[in-house]
Amino acid sequence: MRQKPIHPAMQPFLDGQVILLNKPLHWTSFDAVKKIRILTGVSKVGHAGTLDPLATGLLIICTGAFTKRINTFMAQIKEYTGSFTLGATTPTYDLESEPENFLPYQQITKEQLQEATRVFTGEILQTPPIHSAIKKDGKPAYLAARKGEEIKLDPRKITIEAFEITDIHNFTLPRIHFRVVCSTGTYIRTLANDYGSHLQTGAYLSSLCRTKIGDFSLDQAFTIEEFEAKIRSMKEHYHSDEQHPHPHHHGHPHSDDHRN
Repeated sequence: MRQKPIHPAMQPFLDGQVILLNKPLHWTSFDAVKKIRILTGVSKVGHAGTLDPLATGLLIICTGAFTKRINTFMAQIKEYTGSFTLGATTPTYDLESEPENFLPYQQITKEQLQEATRVFTGEILQTPPIHSAIKKDGKPAYLAARKGEEIKLDPRKITIEAFEITDIHNFTLPRIHFRVVCSTGTYIRTLANDYGSHLQTGAYLSSLCRTKIGDFSLDQAFTIEEFEAKIRSMKEHYHSDEQHPHPHHHGHPHSDDHRN
């Protein structure tokens, strides 16, 4: 993708920036990347780790030269919060497909909910969902899964550093809330499915929010609206500085570039 001329106030994004975004519900990660491209005019933009459309939360977006850092961010430990719904499964392990295979769940106790998290803590083998972008024979697995083809993905080693049911004192079945800290490559919807299978009630992921990636946390992130406002203000400040240059600017037009 060729770089077109950009607004001079957007130069920092061309040089390279890390943007922390709170991805809205129903947006794909690529929708967020596209939005940043449009707002900044910079064509070299990428994200560090996909969030499904039904998930919200922290998305790291890199622009310009900082796209080189994407792999470093992707390798970092992540934290998620959200909810599982017990008593059924779905083909995609989340709400992208309809619940089926209904099972009783009323018999589950708090102790069983807590106990089951231990089975999935530490280094474990996890099989990615067939409805995922993982390549099988050179094609994304979900294409074959959608056609109803038989497909088998290999389990992979992941690490779950922490897995807790967070509203254990006042939980209301069938929905339970959780917090997970995990290595890259972990599928939380597979965790939901496996957890439900272990409890013999079935379960699917009913909401998901990424709260941390490495040292970055969701409370540092911009909403899309806040980021749009920031871009507007950078452009406005640039124009007002052009019209009313500060006296010391004559010799050093870039002396205060660091303020962005």
